[in-house]
Amino acid sequence: MESRSARLRKIRNLALLLTALSFLILLISAYIRLNGAGLDCSPWPHCYGQLLVGGSYKHSDAARILHRVVASSALLLGFVLAWQCQRPHPIQPPARYAAALLVLMILLTFVGIWSADPHRVWASFINMLGGAGLVLLSWRTVLATGTQQAPVPHRRPAALLHAGLGTLALTMALGALIGARYAAVTCPYLPGCIDASWPAPAGWSALNPFTQVAVAASMGDDGGVALHLLHRYCALATLLLLGFGGLRALAQPATRPSASLLLALLLVQFALGGLTILSGLSLGLTIAHSVCAAALLAVGMQLLIRVKAAPA
Repeated sequence: MESRSARLRKIRNLALLLTALSFLILLISAYIRLNGAGLDCSPWPHCYGQLLVGGSYKHSDAARILHRVVASSALLLGFVLAWQCQRPHPIQPPARYAAALLVLMILLTFVGIWSADPHRVWASFINMLGGAGLVLLSWRTVLATGTQQAPVPHRRPAALLHAGLGTLALTMALGALIGARYAAVTCPYLPGCIDASWPAPAGWSALNPFTQVAVAASMGDDGGVALHLLHRYCALATLLLLGFGGLRALAQPATRPSASLLLALLLVQFALGGLTILSGLSLGLTIAHSVCAAALLAVGMQLLIRVKAAPA
């Protein structure tokens, strides 16, 4: 009979491999989506969103094939991981996260059927957030294979981290809507959007993902401006909440490594966001911004777990 420690090592190795594959899926998906949308195209920005009006898909067949190979490998590995967590009897808590990861993979596989149509906002929206979810759940499975400690009463920054992770998730959802609605070019300025500093009443309808887009939003479009402004305000709230939470966690040796990594990623992510706008939506910077957001979410979750488990 295989020991619990041996099973946990095997589960951890599988989950680590899945985390790496999830990051790769996220990166390739971002490249295919953003390159297909027309970032870094010519003549810029008039070519942005040409896919919506029957233009050619700008990414190579090699990228599409690579995405399918990596995604299929990850799905197969997801089944293996879930099986390892269940046999000969469930080993908790990794089994819960492995099962959730497998369910998300299957959901994204079905959503992919409708993703070929760029007009469907909801399909693109779910795919973008789903990629970050793969990273989060696979890394959560890795963390679950470590030593488990019950949360203890503390005077630590758990509340700040909870709130910061919530605003980060909201920031990522708004960013996904900007991409899914082809609204990237509606607000190419910092810090505000032309003369707007708050969404106009007509712009709030852009928060609805269950719609279709016919053409890319033009500069100053109410819906696009609303999404950009809300995205930036949520990003600022995330910077403050996770920043203060990370700084407070630095005081504890048990949480210092995770807190340091969180703060570093937070600064990198904030810089990438600003540079993406200032560069005129560089394809490479935009992809890096998407991937770094998922890494920040995973590390923030890790720090929260460390904070709750640290001795008082």
